[in-house]
Amino acid sequence: MNVSSAPRPTPQPRAAYPYHHPIQTRWADNDVYGHVNNVTYYAYFDTAVNAYLSAQGALDIRGGEVIGLVVETGCAFFAPVAFPEALSVGVRVAKLGRSSVRYELAVFQEGAEEAAAQGHFVHVYVDRASRRPVDLPPVLRVALESLKIG
Repeated sequence: MNVSSAPRPTPQPRAAYPYHHPIQTRWADNDVYGHVNNVTYYAYFDTAVNAYLSAQGALDIRGGEVIGLVVETGCAFFAPVAFPEALSVGVRVAKLGRSSVRYELAVFQEGAEEAAAQGHFVHVYVDRASRRPVDLPPVLRVALESLKIG
């Protein structure tokens, strides 16, 4: 029984994502059912995006005046992953707004060409002190433009 009215997504290929971040599963990632727990995928997504932005010099997590707040998330699962597996998280930008970005992400098992899971999240970038939306800083916009699809 499908409780969602939206059509089920299909697994995307590795090549659909311009950036890939390696992730090594940890023993603690597995749940009692013997696979990575669903909430852990969101940590993988967050790690991949923030690693990319940090490497591009577009994110200062401790002192930056602008921070990204997550306002929406979602994930579809296609194949289980488990410890000990080497994974990669593909990252792309589906929509880039004035103060927001929609990231689309996918988890790939080593050697697999189709995603084991795909998700998205939306960041709204805000002033650290006031928490009010602000324009994306130029260095951040440039970093995100290189991941934009379509």
